[in-house]
Amino acid sequence: MKAPTLDPRLEERLADAERRFAGVEEALSSPELLSTPDKLRSLGQERAHLEPIVRCGRELHEALEELAGALQLAEESDDAEMRALAQDEAEALTERVQELGVRAKELLIPTDPLADRPAVVEVRAGTGGDEAGLFAADLMRMYRHYAERQGWSVEMMNVSEGIPGSVKEAIFTVRGRGVYGRLRYESGVHRVQRVPATESAGRIHTSAATVAVLPEAEEVDVQIDPNDLRIDVYRSSGPGGQSVNTTDSAVRITHIPSGLVVAIQDEKSQLKNKVKALKVLRSRLLDHMIAESEAKRARERKTQVGTGDRSAKIRTYNFPQSRVTDHRIGLTLYRLSEILDGDLDELTTALRLADQEERMEAGEA
Repeated sequence: MKAPTLDPRLEERLADAERRFAGVEEALSSPELLSTPDKLRSLGQERAHLEPIVRCGRELHEALEELAGALQLAEESDDAEMRALAQDEAEALTERVQELGVRAKELLIPTDPLADRPAVVEVRAGTGGDEAGLFAADLMRMYRHYAERQGWSVEMMNVSEGIPGSVKEAIFTVRGRGVYGRLRYESGVHRVQRVPATESAGRIHTSAATVAVLPEAEEVDVQIDPNDLRIDVYRSSGPGGQSVNTTDSAVRITHIPSGLVVAIQDEKSQLKNKVKALKVLRSRLLDHMIAESEAKRARERKTQVGTGDRSAKIRTYNFPQSRVTDHRIGLTLYRLSEILDGDLDELTTALRLADQEERMEAGEA
């Protein structure tokens, strides 16, 4: 077995971090720095950012050296027991090298300032009639179960129901550590292949639902001129409490410059629906800005992940084969029921790593 070597791009970036870390350490040791608190603070923050990268790089190089030694011992030793022990150690070290390599790549990617933001998730039934609505409901439950597994909280913003058990549209906010950074890659068209309950001939139908994951925007992110808004109120439709369907509590806000429209009717209070609608509108406007930036980045390099393209078919859920395939990274998993029950970690991790690989290739790390 040949000893693995580091990807030259990763090696170069780790070496750059090591050199910069040494320079920052030297600068921080200068007595003159005490008279410039702003520079002291800036260097302190840079050191805090670089330290885990440098530590991981050193551990990675140390593990590679130990692995090379174990492989050499396994190959050259005349003692069969010693060769077996060395081989076992080499296997364990190979796994550690792989883990440290992934960790190093993660640390080298610039921190996404929006990663820890809450996410506004919008799920809509697409082509496929009632079956699309049932699938949209499945996706809504999948994300809610995933949030529960992560210890995140979910706040329903708006639900428009179709036939029993289906939804035409669902909007909800997920809050917790790293929410947007984890869920952002779920945006796009999700396709399902299965035999609908209403299909007597047992034929497989294909339908779709769209998912949009938006970072929750704050007022400082997006300034909205009240003169750019048209606000309409109307009577709520669908199931509700005593006053939901009898008062003009539903709110529709149109952002005239962009043409974006948000309608919320979940609350009995018109004011609460207006507040929710403005939150969703603000998030959609921020997402539009991000999507434009991502589209520009995508044009500059061949990319499959993180383009912000809401119209792209990203994933297929095949019930007869219990198969889930993410088309952006070519990942196929044969455990559909677990994934629909919220076990999304393998998918979200693979997508994040694929995006990081693309950014490294483009020199963005």
